[in-house]
Amino acid sequence: MDIITLDLSMLFTFENLLFIIFGTLFGLLAGALPGLGATISIALLLPLTYSMSPIAAILMLVAVYQAAEYGGSISSIILGVPGTPAAVATAIDGNALSKKGFPGKALGYSITASFIGGLIGSIILMLLALPLSKLTIQFGASEFFLLGILGLVCVVSLSSKDIPKSIISVLLGLIIGMIGMDVLTGATRFTAGSMYLMEGFPLIPLLVGMFAISEILMMLTDELQKRYVNDTKNIKTKITWQEFKGIRNNTAKGSIIGALAGVIPGLGAGPASWIAYTEAKRTSKNPENFGKGEPNGIAAPESANNAVVGGALVPLLTLGIPGSPATAVILGAFLIHGIQPGPRVFNEDPNLIYSIFIGFMITAFVMYILGKYTTSLFARVLTIPNYVLLPIITMVALIGAYVARGSIFDVWVAIGAGIVAFFMRNLDYSLPAFILAFVLSPLIEESLRRALLLSDGSFSIFFTRGYSIVIIILIVALIGSKILGTLKKKNVPKDPEDMNVT
Repeated sequence: MDIITLDLSMLFTFENLLFIIFGTLFGLLAGALPGLGATISIALLLPLTYSMSPIAAILMLVAVYQAAEYGGSISSIILGVPGTPAAVATAIDGNALSKKGFPGKALGYSITASFIGGLIGSIILMLLALPLSKLTIQFGASEFFLLGILGLVCVVSLSSKDIPKSIISVLLGLIIGMIGMDVLTGATRFTAGSMYLMEGFPLIPLLVGMFAISEILMMLTDELQKRYVNDTKNIKTKITWQEFKGIRNNTAKGSIIGALAGVIPGLGAGPASWIAYTEAKRTSKNPENFGKGEPNGIAAPESANNAVVGGALVPLLTLGIPGSPATAVILGAFLIHGIQPGPRVFNEDPNLIYSIFIGFMITAFVMYILGKYTTSLFARVLTIPNYVLLPIITMVALIGAYVARGSIFDVWVAIGAGIVAFFMRNLDYSLPAFILAFVLSPLIEESLRRALLLSDGSFSIFFTRGYSIVIIILIVALIGSKILGTLKKKNVPKDPEDMNVT
C-alpha cells in the first residue's frame, strides 16, 4: 500500500475534522499566551486522547503543535513578548513593524510565512521521511556538539550592536545550563542543596521571566496610559501580492532550513528560526533594515518554526525518536493507543501513517484559514491601555510559569529571571543569545563529553568524520563572513571628508 491508495474516507470523518479544528484553535490561543506554547498545550490535551481514535488523537495534537508555533508570533508582534521560544526572533522585526503602526501587516507576513512553512514541512515529511531519517541516525556525539556550536555562532552573529556582550550572554547561558544533575555521573552541580534545582533551572519559567516579566518591568517604566495598537483597523492580517513577492524567497529558504532542522533531534524551532533569520539578514541587500521592521525578518523565522513541525515528525514516525519536546509528548499519544512509531509501523499500519501525512497538510490549511479570522481577535485584546493590560499579562505569565511543574519555586524563578533580564536589556546584553545558549547547553556538554569518551580524550574525532567536517566548514564560514563584514564596515569612510585624507 502507498499514499495514493489511501482510503480518504478514514481521514475525512467528522471526528477527525472536528478535532483538527479544536486543536488549531487551542494551539493559536496557547501560542499567543506567553508561557504556554506547543509542548505544554499538547501535554494539557494528552489525557483527552484516551477516548479518541488514534488518527483523531494524533491529528489533534499535530494541529495544536502547528498552530501554537504560529500563535507565538501574535504576542511577539503586538507586545514584543514571545509566546513561544521560537517566536523570539520574530519579535525583533515583528514588534518593530507593529510599533510603526502596522501590526496587521506584521501579522499578515507571519501567518502567510507560517502557512507556507507548514505546507513545505508536510511535503518534506511525505517525500523525504525515510531518506532523511537514515542520514540523521548516522550523526554521532561529535556532530551534535558541533551543531550546538553552530547555533551559538548563528545567534552571536546577529548582534550588530555589541558582539562582546553577546558572547558574554552566551557564556552566561552555558553556565546556567550546567546547573543540576550531571547526566553522565549523577553528581549535583551548583544546586546549593536545593531539590528544586536537581534538574536544573526550569526552561519555561525562565523564558516567561526573561521575556514576559522583563517586558512588564519595561512597560512600568513607560506611560501606563500607552496603547500598543491604537487603530484596531490596522490589525487585519492582510498583505498584497507585491508584499508577498518581497518575502517569498526568504520564506522558501526558511521553510527548508526549518524542515531540515526539525529532522535533527535536539535542534528544534528555536535554533531553526534564528538560523533562518541570520540567513535572511546575511543575504539581504539592505541588512541594516533588520531590527527596524523588515518583513523578511518576520517571514524567515516564522516559516522556519512551522516547517520544523513537519521535520520533527520524520524521526518520530520512521525511527521512533522525537525530534523535539513537543513530538516527545505526541509520542505518548502513540503509546496510549499501543502504537510504537518506527520502521515497522509503515508495514503494520500504513493507513495511520499516510493519514498523518495527508492530515498534517490539512492542519496547515486549517491554521491559515482560522488564523486569518481569529488572529485579530487575539490581537484586539492587546489594544487595551497598559494599566489594564499589565495585570492581565502578569497573571498569565505567572500562571504559565506555575503550570509547567505546579511549583511555586518556578514562579520565583520567573520573577528573578525577569529582574535580571530587565537589567540585561537596559545594558544591551543579548537575551536571545543567553536563552539559546541555555537551551543548547545540555546538548553541547553531553555531546562533547561523550565524543571525548569515545575517542579516549582525543579531539581528532571532531575532524575525522565527514559530517563533522561539513559542520566545521559552516561554522568557519559564518565566523569568517562576520569578520569580513565587520572589517568592511570599518574601512568605509564615515564622512565624505575622510576620502580626502592623505
